Amino acid sequence: MSLDPAIKRLTRQQMAWRAAQDIADGSYVNLGIGMPELVARYVPAGRHVTYHTENGLLGFGERPPEGQEDPDLVNAGKKPVTLLPGAALFHHADSFAMIRGGHLDLSILGAFQVAQNGDLANWQAGEDAIPAVGGAMDLVSGVKQVFVLTEHTTRDGQPKLVERCSYALTGAGVVTRVFTDLAVVDVIDRQFVVREIVDGLSLDALRALTGADLHEAGAPGLLKAA
Repeated sequence: MSLDPAIKRLTRQQMAWRAAQDIADGSYVNLGIGMPELVARYVPAGRHVTYHTENGLLGFGERPPEGQEDPDLVNAGKKPVTLLPGAALFHHADSFAMIRGGHLDLSILGAFQVAQNGDLANWQAGEDAIPAVGGAMDLVSGVKQVFVLTEHTTRDGQPKLVERCSYALTGAGVVTRVFTDLAVVDVIDRQFVVREIVDGLSLDALRALTGADLHEAGAPGLLKAA
């Protein structure tokens, strides 16, 4: 099913902002490569959030102004970042000791597929394979909670939220919440539970764009697209 053109999807920036709103005060958060990097732009007012990148940086902020980039200050996706007061730089091995030691509260990652039981596939999709899984397997097993930030469907309209992943897994049963351009969906008791839905989109229309059952826990909140 194709989406009604009158329905506005959230932009990538709006998706990143929405995910940032659910980061608890005082959290240490790893941001994955790609769209999750945008979350560094947003820290809710009154909250303190410390962002971590696996290449050895804790306490970074958003991208610096054009022309002020430092090639030695980059995130895991090689994008320039800024240092916030109290930031720390350290060896790659120490970064993974933090991850594997359970010292991070949350990781926000992209995905090719998320299954209704919380399985995550985010590194290999047939011919769209990256050279290796990188640190994602460590992240999903070492952090306390995993959020996924991804479009609801692929470019050709195939669902990314599915009954069972058909791609190689990054982690089994690890995802707790998914933020898409159409909805916010929790994984609870091996089921997808809709928390919020983009304004104007019906639940039935969202179900038609999803590859697994969608359940409700009361009336979903509304997401406002620009």
